[in-house]
Amino acid sequence: MTDFGGAIQKGPDCDVVIIGIPYDDKSSYLKGPAKGPQAIREASTSKMINAWTELGVDLESEIRMTDLGDLDVSGHFLEVFSRIEEKIGDVLSKDMVPIVLGGDHSVSYPIVKAFRKKYGYLDILHFDAHADLYEELYGDRYSHACPFARILEDGLVQNIVQVGIRTATGEHRKQVNKYNIRMIEMKDFDNSLVFDFPNPLYISFDLDALDPAFAPGVSHHEAGGLSTRQAVNIIHKLNAKIVGLDVVEVNPDRDESGITAAAAVKVVKEVVGKIVFDRRKQYEEET
Repeated sequence: MTDFGGAIQKGPDCDVVIIGIPYDDKSSYLKGPAKGPQAIREASTSKMINAWTELGVDLESEIRMTDLGDLDVSGHFLEVFSRIEEKIGDVLSKDMVPIVLGGDHSVSYPIVKAFRKKYGYLDILHFDAHADLYEELYGDRYSHACPFARILEDGLVQNIVQVGIRTATGEHRKQVNKYNIRMIEMKDFDNSLVFDFPNPLYISFDLDALDPAFAPGVSHHEAGGLSTRQAVNIIHKLNAKIVGLDVVEVNPDRDESGITAAAAVKVVKEVVGKIVFDRRKQYEEET
């Protein structure tokens, strides 16, 4: 069973959909993130975890979730990106919340293109060890090190906050100043931080935002990162309307223990739980 603690249900009507994108052709170092979606699903089995979140939400009874399986990632990368944008756009047209399991971080660019068409004004919370703001890496403008450069270049986002960064370069800092990015480097991280976003919020969570002690199953180990607890606390304290999530860069080849995929499952559960919790709170206030 690969069902997020029993939350995954079958049927045409749903609020949240899981979509796998087993793609790592834009990885700059190691292959392996293409195996991420399946590893995350396997770590989500209800034989091991339940569907309750820390905010007291029972995902099995309080929201309808389904898994649409993996997207076809064959062919040229532009064909793949077009397919991703089309699929996410279709899900959004039905007012469902897409939860994307990557895959390398390059997939965030076409995903965000679809969100921009749906929502117009959009904010992004980006968890990562790396800023992913290179104009190009090794001659590739669509590398997994470049998606947020492309997103900002195309004007797809109003506000972007980056958390967990600990590899910022001079080029990255120029991009931060150019696009007025709020970059919170780990050397400046404060556990009391609370984030407010005025526009619909898309969360992009690269698992290497976490310290390798908590997520060794990533291609680029960078010590000094977030703990899983710190990341979950940030999610719980968000003041925002969350409209989507991607969880990327899980490389199960580097983690026989499976704790990285388990951390990814935790992120998915707590983000979906936060969506439900906020909807419940809004309903109670209105009634």
